Amino acid sequence: MADLVKLTIDGREVQVPPQTLVIDAAKTAGIEIPAFCYYEGLSLAAACRMCLVEVEKMPKLMTACTLPVSEGMVVRTETPQVAQARKYTLEFLLTNHPLDCPVCDKGGECELQDMTFRYGAGESRFTEEKVHTPEKQFSPVVFFDAPRCILCFRCVRVCNEGMGVNALGVVNRGVVSEIAPNVGDHLECDECGACIDICPVGALTSGAYRYKTRPWEMTHVGTICTHCADGCKTTLGTRNDRIIRGNNRDRSGINGEFLCIKGRYAFDFYDHPDRLLTPLVRNGGKLEEVSWSKALEVVSQKFNQTLADEGRFGVIGSNHTTNEENFYLQKFAREVLHTNNIDHHRTGDVVTLLDALSGKAAKLGTVADLYQSKAVLVLGADLALEHPLLSWQVRANYRHHQAHVYAVTPGPVREDKYATAKVRGRDYESLRDKLKAERELVILFDDSYRGDDIRKLAEFGESLGIPVKFICLVDYANSRGAVDMGLTPELLPGYQPSGQPGMHAHEMIAADLSVLWVVGANPLKGAGQGPGVRRPGFLVVQDMFLTETAQQADVVLPAACAYEKNGTVTNTTGEVQRLTRAVNVMGAKPDLEIMGFVAREMGVAPVMGPWLPDKVFEEIRKSVRGYQVPAPVLATGGAAQTMPVNGRIPIENRHDLVQSDHNGLFSSGTLGRYSKVLHSVLESRLSR
Repeated sequence: MADLVKLTIDGREVQVPPQTLVIDAAKTAGIEIPAFCYYEGLSLAAACRMCLVEVEKMPKLMTACTLPVSEGMVVRTETPQVAQARKYTLEFLLTNHPLDCPVCDKGGECELQDMTFRYGAGESRFTEEKVHTPEKQFSPVVFFDAPRCILCFRCVRVCNEGMGVNALGVVNRGVVSEIAPNVGDHLECDECGACIDICPVGALTSGAYRYKTRPWEMTHVGTICTHCADGCKTTLGTRNDRIIRGNNRDRSGINGEFLCIKGRYAFDFYDHPDRLLTPLVRNGGKLEEVSWSKALEVVSQKFNQTLADEGRFGVIGSNHTTNEENFYLQKFAREVLHTNNIDHHRTGDVVTLLDALSGKAAKLGTVADLYQSKAVLVLGADLALEHPLLSWQVRANYRHHQAHVYAVTPGPVREDKYATAKVRGRDYESLRDKLKAERELVILFDDSYRGDDIRKLAEFGESLGIPVKFICLVDYANSRGAVDMGLTPELLPGYQPSGQPGMHAHEMIAADLSVLWVVGANPLKGAGQGPGVRRPGFLVVQDMFLTETAQQADVVLPAACAYEKNGTVTNTTGEVQRLTRAVNVMGAKPDLEIMGFVAREMGVAPVMGPWLPDKVFEEIRKSVRGYQVPAPVLATGGAAQTMPVNGRIPIENRHDLVQSDHNGLFSSGTLGRYSKVLHSVLESRLSR
């Protein structure tokens, strides 16, 4: 590491690496230099002039956001001359800025408002009429009020550089300059809303949040996005038990402040008019509303009677439910219902990867690795559409560290723009010589690689002679956790062989079972089950909506969503994070609570133990290999990678059952069907 550079800022000696900008060096000493245009991780603009500072031996004030440190430099950030310069800068910025703070959505969080209070004049010398243009709607998500814009270009840079979309630019010159969308009068982009969150003023506002509330009136709850498997932290702003907005401006998760449209806006499914809030029991061929006590009584009596009659059970779990719920469900199935017919929809061949890496340490990549690794190989997946956080990390790695990116995909992908090499198809072997020259590598692959394909890929990685890590991509918020918790007939929690035969999901649907219990899944979708067709057996469904499967049920129990429960989930890279309840919805209950009540009604609660998330997770930490993660890390909102196994998994793995839904940015399984914002944007047609 190069020698540190010593300088003095406001009388404090600071030591930082060479090429550090003065504005960043000041932060290490706890000194804030105000800036509107500067934003960590983006290119430098020096457009706002708010960061002017005095530097000894310099003939004029310098912009701290573009000035690298030098040995012996003396910087002063709060002199009368600096304060006067910032005051004049603010006076110019406010020339055409409307005085509408009381109605502006940015009020209370506005950087311009803060700086005006700190440095601004009490009155303006400009008496001319302000230049005004009408507000514009770029999309259902993005609104633009040009008079509020201070032309810091943050939005343009985060869209072009951070997202790689290039959907925003600047048109005209001088006082009539303004931000413009990429397609005439509207946007065609990822609709991620990053431009809104990064805006220092109220020029760009959200269609979901406009005129709803003030920041100080909300309770802010950090939890994990319930859509894809990337595991982004989303900070939900709630008021009166309603979710008003989502963002992650405090950068508290593995995603920093990145969120896609689903993490930032597609929480709205929870409040859909079709949401189930009352239990339903079939009576005379029709589903009728009943009380919770009645529904639980019907279910428990049927379960107990089936056990007494030695009938056959089947259990299908979910890749959206928490680790605690999945663990409890498989325990319920095996220890109470005495069945190994338990499965879920598998979206990635994690089992074969772990088996192929047997005996090798430090082979599973993390989200952070994608930002730090010298090289990344993407196989099969369209990351920007299907795993937007991972795509963001790879793109940032390329911009900040000049990482080499290789894309081997069936069609064009966003990574092509900056790839060192791109191959259409599956011939990653053709990259061997280039990959061997790298210092390290992370390989990501989707469901098109399974079984022997993964074993060959592991051998290929080993043959390169460099450190190689792997990431098996899966679809949903807890797809990885469902496998880890043993929601398969072949495996117990922690990838221990079950040693017992059992049916898979498609076999259970076709079988003549006495009872089929479906928790958070929709296995009858596309299975030819019309509204008038009923399968034999007793069907119990726990879900948020009356899905194709729920329509066939004998009992439907309304379940809470991820934003209404506590627990943990495991993302596609095997990193465990904690869910935190943000709102309560009257009528629906967390799946863990429902299962606990069923156990109590059946008289088997002592066998199952407490159905509290913390208690169940303690049992997981003690009994599931790889989940002995540090509890304080999770309790403080961090992520801890699991190390599920470092040995062979001696089972006959049904990798042929692995099938990804390939959800794009604007689809998300059942939840996506009930999200108004995902259906409202023009780009939803891009989903495949």
